[in-house]
Amino acid sequence: MAKKGVTTTVVLFLALVAEAHAVHGAGRRKEEAADPTHLQFYFHDTVSGKSPTAVRVVEPPPAASSSPMSMFGMVNVMDDPLTEGPEQGSAPVGRAQGLYMGSDQARLGFLQAMNLVLTSGPYNGSTLALLGRNCPLDAVRELPIVGGTGAFRFARGYALLRTHWLDVRTGDATVEYDVYVMH
Repeated sequence: MAKKGVTTTVVLFLALVAEAHAVHGAGRRKEEAADPTHLQFYFHDTVSGKSPTAVRVVEPPPAASSSPMSMFGMVNVMDDPLTEGPEQGSAPVGRAQGLYMGSDQARLGFLQAMNLVLTSGPYNGSTLALLGRNCPLDAVRELPIVGGTGAFRFARGYALLRTHWLDVRTGDATVEYDVYVMH
């Protein structure tokens, strides 16, 4: 009788391992072999005017860095529109919600943490989480995708950022995002 109980336990254990492999192991290998999804849109960061989409919540401390342009210590919170094209009136595709802070004492460099909340198209209701270094005066920047929700659960990938337009007087900017994501 004890031998039959052990055999039943081993069979159940093996069935659970096989099920876990089928759900998690085999599925993961398939995802790793898939081509990334490419998304392209424009990010509009407006810090000036009557209706800013990004607001400063912490000013950089005086003499906090070796460069007056570094903005070291500054923190902005954003809820920026994402659109299909570079024009403000272009069709909306989502929002970039999060923050960016001056984290480089020598030059303009931000730590950027945000969720790209998609509000239209096949990924409506899904989000992508990005966290990384953004030096906005560089021609091309790369931010890692560290997760997501909805269609982008377990997401990983990267976003390439290119400044499309920048008003150096106000700091307002439009940035092109090319996003490559595995999910």
